[in-house]
Amino acid sequence: MDIISASTYILIGLFLLIVSANFFIDATANIALQFRIPPLITGLVIVGFATSAPEIIVGIEAAWQNKIDLAIGNAIGSNIANIGLILGITALFLSPIIIKSMAIKKIYMLMFLTMFIPLALMKHESNLSHYDGFILLLCLVISFFILKKIAATIDSNDPVNSQFSEELLEADNKNKMKAFTILIINLVLLLVGAHFLVLGAVAIAERLEISDLIIGLTIVAVGTSLPEIAASAASIMKNKADIAIGNVIGSNMFNMLAVLGIPAIIQDLPVSKLNPDLFIRDIAVMFFLTVMLAIMLFGPKRVKLTKTKGAFLLAFFAGYQYFIYLNITG
Repeated sequence: MDIISASTYILIGLFLLIVSANFFIDATANIALQFRIPPLITGLVIVGFATSAPEIIVGIEAAWQNKIDLAIGNAIGSNIANIGLILGITALFLSPIIIKSMAIKKIYMLMFLTMFIPLALMKHESNLSHYDGFILLLCLVISFFILKKIAATIDSNDPVNSQFSEELLEADNKNKMKAFTILIINLVLLLVGAHFLVLGAVAIAERLEISDLIIGLTIVAVGTSLPEIAASAASIMKNKADIAIGNVIGSNMFNMLAVLGIPAIIQDLPVSKLNPDLFIRDIAVMFFLTVMLAIMLFGPKRVKLTKTKGAFLLAFFAGYQYFIYLNITG
């Protein structure tokens, strides 16, 4: 496949992923509303899953094609993009992000802890096995119950609870059958989009002699993170900053536990064969951005992600991408 054809495949794949992901998010939120799932759980878990659906489907497709670096690079790169690119753009160009909810701090800590689980499994064995994949999904279920306990302790007037409630009430109240139909149709479109994206990304990697890891960390990771950009931007425009942070927290949790866990169940992910840059550079960048965001948001003073902090996050992300570019050209 030539570069033009591969680029066309990527564009078609990204278009299908972005369009179908938006409908998929609305349908999952609507179904959660129909079943009276608590707003916080819906916002973080259900919508978090929905916004991470492109990453999950791309990870599955990459695992089927035995593109292990692409699958793992997609998960790590998406976490980096969620913080550096999405929150950076949102805070710098739209509005400073002011966190009003005390619950966000607890939820952020849970997300931070989940990041260590797949890394511990990678270090313990030479691969992420089927067994490890089930452990990651079990941890996801446990995280769900922890979030449920946190939700039970939150006052109904807490900003994160009230904001998610308002957002869900604004959703189109479709009947269950219609919502499930939309869900299934757009899940199929997600699968098709992921197939096109992976085929095009792999073809470009082979043509330009770039590793699958690099493609996963850049084109694929940024492309599959576009639904999170749309969701966070919409939340900020509605003056619901806690939802913007909640979207990132929920998505990053799913990236670590589901986007890595489900492909591992399909096929062993041999860590020993991975590009060593993943541990030396990329995972270190992911943890650095996660810690920096925590310091920015939960410092002793007012909890606020200013335009200056947003500029720092975006500049760091751009610098990271440029460093990868230098590695390719060098």
